Amino acid sequence: MARDSTDPADSEDTRILRRAPLNTGPQPLNAEPATSIIRRHPTGALPAIDEPATGYLPRAQPVSAGAPAPAHPRAAIATAVVSILSGWATGVIASDLITGWSATDPLFCVAIGFLTAISAAATIGGLIALLLRRRTGRLLVIVGAAVALLIFAGLFVAGAALPALVYAMPVLPVASIALALLPATGHWGQPR
Repeated sequence: MARDSTDPADSEDTRILRRAPLNTGPQPLNAEPATSIIRRHPTGALPAIDEPATGYLPRAQPVSAGAPAPAHPRAAIATAVVSILSGWATGVIASDLITGWSATDPLFCVAIGFLTAISAAATIGGLIALLLRRRTGRLLVIVGAAVALLIFAGLFVAGAALPALVYAMPVLPVASIALALLPATGHWGQPR
């Protein structure tokens, strides 16, 4: 946009490119210039509050929350003991299934071996994490017990003839899941 050379601001000494304003009419004296800035504070006087002055404002009284009760490790110890027994029972049943079925169904044995490895890793890791008061310990114990239940389901699907005590062993993984889900076990796993 070319400007007039008759403008005194456009002398050779002060030659600056200027942008012409959009509104060239007269501006009111108390009007603020148009900007694109959003104001975050009031621009006028503060409003008056219509509340009667009482002269006394009650102070907040501090409430003693006290130290939280220390978590007792009974539930975590019970979960650990039952999970160890559940892992032992799962290992015994899985090794019996693998040795009994290896000649007739090798794919079934590979599946049981894989599930046993997953269950053992999750249970051992969960026990260590649980006793170290980590939150993930409960989850890993539950995962290990759930995979152990899959192994016991494989035992029942295979139709193996085993003593009656073996058919009662799935109670151990169910008990370890129940103990891991107890609120006391969760309280043990919370940070101090």
